[in-house]
Amino acid sequence: MQTLLHAAALVPASIPSPDWSGFDIPLPWGTLRIHAYALCILAGIVLGLWLTSVRWARRGAPEGSVWDIVIWAIPFGIIGGRLYHVVSSPDQYFGPGFDGTGDLWLIPQIQRGGLGIWGAVVLGVVGAWIGCRRAGVKLTAFLDAAAPGLLLAQAVGRWGNYFNQELFGGPTTLPWGLQIDADNPNFPAGMPADTLFHPTFLYESLWNIAGVLILLALDRRFHFRRARLFWLYAMYYTLGRVWIEAMRIDEAEQINLFGITTRLNVWTSIFVFVAALVVFILIGMKGRPEPDTPYLADRGPVAGSDQDQVTDKTGDDAGVKAAATVPAVRDADTRVSDSESHDNLPDIQNGSGNSSTPTEEEPASGDGNKAIPVTPETGNSGREVSESAPEAGTSR
Repeated sequence: MQTLLHAAALVPASIPSPDWSGFDIPLPWGTLRIHAYALCILAGIVLGLWLTSVRWARRGAPEGSVWDIVIWAIPFGIIGGRLYHVVSSPDQYFGPGFDGTGDLWLIPQIQRGGLGIWGAVVLGVVGAWIGCRRAGVKLTAFLDAAAPGLLLAQAVGRWGNYFNQELFGGPTTLPWGLQIDADNPNFPAGMPADTLFHPTFLYESLWNIAGVLILLALDRRFHFRRARLFWLYAMYYTLGRVWIEAMRIDEAEQINLFGITTRLNVWTSIFVFVAALVVFILIGMKGRPEPDTPYLADRGPVAGSDQDQVTDKTGDDAGVKAAATVPAVRDADTRVSDSESHDNLPDIQNGSGNSSTPTEEEPASGDGNKAIPVTPETGNSGREVSESAPEAGTSR
């Protein structure tokens, strides 16, 4: 018991503010600053890609196609996330009321923080669509595979806000309250230096990690298709973002709707949740796709296979079909022996097609050559067929 009490006494009563935010790399012309925020974003991307690639391979997608897609999705997502942040928090870039007192050069400096998830997802999906078209796979299939990985990337990337000491909630006396340096520009003016704040970055990170496990469990149980898992991800994330966003005290665009004034991100979360729910239900009413494949309709595994094994779009072997319709070509050589010719004539007396015994012989022709007897043949279809053998190679 005393050991437990001693251990509890050692647990800090708050989350300390970080004393490290990055490091410098010396270069011939100066130094390159590597920010902890950027490292968190990069770590999130790596882990999200790992989970996505594993799930994408299990769907039977072409090998390496995940990299063909993310090479478009990631840059588009970063640009979209930055643009949304600039629009939703414009004061430092354009000045209060767009009076021109802001600093436009801060817009490309993403190492300072500021990536809006909504813009990142929207433009990221556009980039993923381009990559999917080039890889010959369905965007909806890729979104289903990427949904848990996207949530995992957000969970890790949120720790960048901790190192930047930004996007925290209101004051709290809870033992997990977050310390913020009093001289930090993000510290609220007029508050005591020892004030603790809600660690909203931690709340969202834990919420997202729980969401990854929930999405994986639901997908294992129901095998969602047609991007239904992606829309389920959107519902889950926005559900948590509403209450987490409402706790934050950083400056943000305020929107008044239905007589309620709150942060832009709160309204965005509500609308995205409703839209995702509607789409999720409508897609579910269509049932599962047939066939269930990640490939586009005109870009299956057959495309790019060995041309010696040509198959049509229905998967039937075209070579077999062609062979079945091409008639056999008779030997064009006229120097064929009588016995060989006779062997190919049917014997209507005993029903055998291999007898060389003639049943009827016509007189010799005027040129001295022996005439080949002609016999009626009854085929499988019951029709009578007549056939003449080629002339013998020698005269008599």
